[in-house]
Amino acid sequence: MKTAPLPAGKNAQASASPFARAGLLAYALLIVYASWFPFTGWRDLGVSPLAYLWAPWPRYWTWFDLAINVAGYAPLGMFLVCALYPHLRRWPAAIAAVLCAALVSGTMEAVQTYLPSRVASNVDLLTNSMGAAIGAVAGTLLTPVLLEESRFLQLRESWFLPVAGRGLIVMALWPLAQIYPQEYLFGQGRMLPVLSDWLTAWFETPVDLGELLRGGRELSIEQYWLTETFITAAGLCGALLTFLSVLHKEAPRAMLTLLLVLAALSVKLLAGAISFGPEKAFAWLTPGAATGIAVGLLLLAGLVLTRPRTQKRLAVLLLLLAMTAANLAPSNPYFVATLQTWVQGQFLNFFGAAQFLSLWWPVFALWFLLHKQMRRTV
Repeated sequence: MKTAPLPAGKNAQASASPFARAGLLAYALLIVYASWFPFTGWRDLGVSPLAYLWAPWPRYWTWFDLAINVAGYAPLGMFLVCALYPHLRRWPAAIAAVLCAALVSGTMEAVQTYLPSRVASNVDLLTNSMGAAIGAVAGTLLTPVLLEESRFLQLRESWFLPVAGRGLIVMALWPLAQIYPQEYLFGQGRMLPVLSDWLTAWFETPVDLGELLRGGRELSIEQYWLTETFITAAGLCGALLTFLSVLHKEAPRAMLTLLLVLAALSVKLLAGAISFGPEKAFAWLTPGAATGIAVGLLLLAGLVLTRPRTQKRLAVLLLLLAMTAANLAPSNPYFVATLQTWVQGQFLNFFGAAQFLSLWWPVFALWFLLHKQMRRTV
């Protein structure tokens, strides 16, 4: 039984936003991962973690770094204002959001004192707080549009299920999860290589968990092609079925799904151009990946008319299969050769956050699909 959309009105004005709170949680995790990446080499130099507050202004800084710090914390400020609604509204919510964001930033910088690859900076704290203030002001001004009676809210209620807040956050992160270079298109959740690297550093001896699970078996060229096709098709169809699970039947499902696919492929294309150079912007579009896209869309077309309960179950199954196959598949030699030309440059600032999304997006999607509120909508 489908849950009917809540009518817009006075009661809706005072409702908390699950979308904002889920977004706040996801973005906070993203900030933690990006701030403390790569999580290795922890050491104590006997310096107070708060010493950076009174340190001189850094000698080396760029306008790009300052802009990234401001831009990185602006969404946090906006999410905080929206998440505090309706308990705190307008400018009290903005002030609380800025103070909370400054506390988060200060904690992130303090912990960086113990990381050799990071530098705690009072400039970062200042610019992060400025970004949070900009986001908080924007959130305050946009609250009537986003959370109270408006055409935007009516459109949200007519297109998406009432429990769609968490799912919209998950699906908004899916295109961004394509930024990090991956061996297989839509093969997010490839955690075994990362765990292998950590164990290799811990035991000071080479560890390859994927090879242990495969029994040392290698794949032929044809098997690589089929593996990439399967991972791409399962990952794509699973993600799109997840998106369909939050849509009403009356929504323009074909248009919204197509826009989501185009957004993911556009992000992948832009990330490829930035990482490997414009001449290799399409390096990820291998024959296996192209075939996988076609197979995934054809599979979706055959499943779009099935019952919502069936779609959710198939989304869970396909995401699990894609994640399992991506972890068990050996490294793609073509990808390894391409990765050697990775021009990180200023893109290095997004390295940790991009890897976080690539690793954990399937977990977020499965958590949403298996959440008790989603089960009640069937």
